Amino acid sequence: MPTSNTKNPPVFPPAFVWGAASSSLQIEGGSSPDLRGESVWDSFCRKPDGVHEGHTPQVACDHYRRYQEDVQIMADMKLKAYRLSINWPRVMREGAGAINQGGLEFYDRLIDALLERNIEPWVTLFHWEFPLALYHKGGWLNRDSAEWFGEYSTRVVERLSDRVTHWMTINEPQVYLQLGHVDGTHAPGIKLPLKEALLAGHNTLRAHGRCVQAIRAAARKQPTIGWAPVGHVSFPVTEDPDEVEAARAATFAVKKTDLWNNTWFSDPVCFGCYPEDGLRMYGTNAPSFPAGDMDLIRQPIDFYGVNIYSGGAVKADGTPAPVSSAPGRARNSMHWNVAPEALRWGARFLWERYRLPVVITENGMCNLDWVDSHGQVLDPQRIDYTRRYLSELHRAIQDGADVRGYFHWSILDNFEWAEGYRERFGLVYVDYATQKRTPKLSAAWYKRVIETNGRSLIEPTGLSVQASTTRAASLDSSLTEVIRNGSNGSTSA
Repeated sequence: MPTSNTKNPPVFPPAFVWGAASSSLQIEGGSSPDLRGESVWDSFCRKPDGVHEGHTPQVACDHYRRYQEDVQIMADMKLKAYRLSINWPRVMREGAGAINQGGLEFYDRLIDALLERNIEPWVTLFHWEFPLALYHKGGWLNRDSAEWFGEYSTRVVERLSDRVTHWMTINEPQVYLQLGHVDGTHAPGIKLPLKEALLAGHNTLRAHGRCVQAIRAAARKQPTIGWAPVGHVSFPVTEDPDEVEAARAATFAVKKTDLWNNTWFSDPVCFGCYPEDGLRMYGTNAPSFPAGDMDLIRQPIDFYGVNIYSGGAVKADGTPAPVSSAPGRARNSMHWNVAPEALRWGARFLWERYRLPVVITENGMCNLDWVDSHGQVLDPQRIDYTRRYLSELHRAIQDGADVRGYFHWSILDNFEWAEGYRERFGLVYVDYATQKRTPKLSAAWYKRVIETNGRSLIEPTGLSVQASTTRAASLDSSLTEVIRNGSNGSTSA
């Protein structure tokens, strides 16, 4: 199979979408009762030892008031698109019923600010901010949750779809169900038996389908709709056909009685049925449901969004390869394996199975970043990580996968859920005490990748770091000018 090299620069398709991503709870702040209702994460943050050092998202990156400043940074980076999410209880304080007009007006202003700078908004309707009031009515265990989500989605789409055309329904159901409803380490912090967890998952899938219906019914412009599950990827050690097939089988298998898999969630969405091996594995814990549920879940979608950070190698017999856990293997600061191959094989396998255009809706690296004595944030590890992953993504395209875009996670350092503020994924450093933004070296590097549509990926890392230092200083200078001119969007909404 073809590979990228200096004689064959990894040029991406002409219409390839280069973006960055965030989520509302992780960056917005603006959390006073007059601005939004509470989500399960507000309650979880009050739980002793729920979040690292008692951190909360009450202020986060203060994006609610500083969005103009942040959008200008995106423009300076030449982003083509920005993946954001809508905070459900900001739009409906109780999750259903009355609309909070001030919440919708904030997203109006944010969308307008993006479009004024030629940045396409890609909107996710659920990124874990389940309304606390609805949780007290049963949350995802309540069959009505699909209708609650459909009502909320309708109101958002009615308001924003004259300008927004790219929509995602639900982000990473595997994570908020397994960590939040089984392990108890994320919101809402409960430990359900497997049968109830699978019921919550089934209602999540019904909510996805109801949301797709709502978008298509309410959209004022032709919508492009996808979703964004986690991608659990196994990849082959070599390109031997037997190892490739073993990796494919492992990627799409349900081998454990937990929720860390792809097909239990994606087969219903794309094929209208649960996978047979999942039904065998879960046995009597699998949900019972009316025949019409799968018709609701299997609504036509336009792309398969997927969040891929890591993966594991397998041998021809399907067993884990030692390379995945070798002592000293590269890891990020959350100890996830650095596995660039996962982006190639994950994108390729998903395209080949589901035959939907693939968009990488999240990929990035948490790191131990700080502002140095010269006022810069030098993060060559993130640059090398992203260069390697993007090079592998280009190989997936060369393999024939229809990959339409890439969103780096994340645009800003932010509230990293149960990890609080100790993990930094951003292309832009945030000083949480002062809210000063400092574009990192990686922000300038990524800008060049966008400007060259990937050609710059072949530059030796050392040279790119040296060149990017100057660009990072230029980006920081641009930000300083924005603040000096009073365009930082700090006026309270």
